[in-house]
Amino acid sequence: MMTRGATRMTRVVMGHMGPRYFSTTVLRNDPGTGVVGGAAAGLLHGFPSNPSEKVAVTWVRHFSAMGSRSASTAALNEKQQEKESSDKKVENTATAAANGGAGKSVVSYWGVPPSKATKPDGTEWKWNCFRPWETYEADMSIDLTKHHAPVTFLDKFAYWTVKVLRFPTDVFFQRRYGCRAMMLETVAAVPGMVGGMLLHCKSLRRFEQSGGWIKALLEEAENERMHLMTFMEVAKPNVYERALVFAVQGVFFNAYFAAYLISPKLAHRIVGYLEEEAVHSYTEFLKELDNGNIENVPAPAIAIDYWRLPKDATLRDVVLVVRADEAHHRDVNHYASVRTHKADDLDLFGIDGCI
Repeated sequence: MMTRGATRMTRVVMGHMGPRYFSTTVLRNDPGTGVVGGAAAGLLHGFPSNPSEKVAVTWVRHFSAMGSRSASTAALNEKQQEKESSDKKVENTATAAANGGAGKSVVSYWGVPPSKATKPDGTEWKWNCFRPWETYEADMSIDLTKHHAPVTFLDKFAYWTVKVLRFPTDVFFQRRYGCRAMMLETVAAVPGMVGGMLLHCKSLRRFEQSGGWIKALLEEAENERMHLMTFMEVAKPNVYERALVFAVQGVFFNAYFAAYLISPKLAHRIVGYLEEEAVHSYTEFLKELDNGNIENVPAPAIAIDYWRLPKDATLRDVVLVVRADEAHHRDVNHYASVRTHKADDLDLFGIDGCI
């Protein structure tokens, strides 16, 4: 009885699953064209209706991921295969031509090469990370000595948090200011991106304007990233410094993300004090350059184009403009900590959105 029940159950299951997963196909040879054609003959039927035909019975598995559930393909037309192969060759040739050669890759996400730009002297613009209209001259008249005295509890908490974080940095880098600047910029570029991202989501949730703060913070993050790209040309990081960047950035990103969710004012105040320490660090960097302890090498080409520096600019000129940028970020974040993100805040502060 059990054997009969099992046999009956197997037949029922195969009756339901067979048409979905398997079929038999009768392959016929057309003498006129020499092309093999096929016709499904059912699950358990693989015999031709005309015994004189030359046939072959084939079991074909159907893959639902391919979009076939109740039919199978016995063979592809040879002419179709040749046509598809030819189309692929044409497509590959067009792609290679658009890329300027087989060895070059498309630098645009959409597969469209960027438009070519030129410098004012007519030479070709070679940077893809920023364009000529994104360059600027740093404001060298900014007050470098400005300091926000901590008054409230949040101010004092932010101030001493930054002071505590500075201690291990001093111990690790000491007077290696090139590596110190590189590490500093990997951290300094995080707050602007985190703040801009969270304000972007807030603007979407509340259906309201951001008052220009999203753009301002994202441009601050981009500016800090350009600092890093510049100092990468000056100080080459070794293996353990790269590992340190991974660890510090991972911890700082999550900590700052949580702080910004809890209190944006506290988060901006921390960044304000962090930028004050950055101004101090670059001032010490300049002293080392002036004393001859660090070689005043020519400025990297990317720095000359980004800050519109003269062609004979040196590392000292780069440090000066970077320090001015950090002082500007200091003022923006201290102001953001005092004011809430309202629509007219940037206009009241005299910020035009270009950091």
